[in-house]
Amino acid sequence: MRKPLTAALVALVRLYQYAISPLLPGACRFTPTCSAYGVEALERHGPWRGGLLTLKRFLSCHPWGGHGHDPVP
Repeated sequence: MRKPLTAALVALVRLYQYAISPLLPGACRFTPTCSAYGVEALERHGPWRGGLLTLKRFLSCHPWGGHGHDPVP
């Protein structure tokens, strides 16, 4: 069973995946996508470390931030 904060953060990412992401053009530079990475990081590492990993990934999503396969550590 997930902790409430982790579940809430994962729910926010899922909301983005199902409600907002389909309206935007697919432009993710990484695999897995940033939102899938966020869910996996939160589930694997919890809200604090997983949240920091997710934030770091989101901040690296720009033209000079890299691309390719970037799995959750």
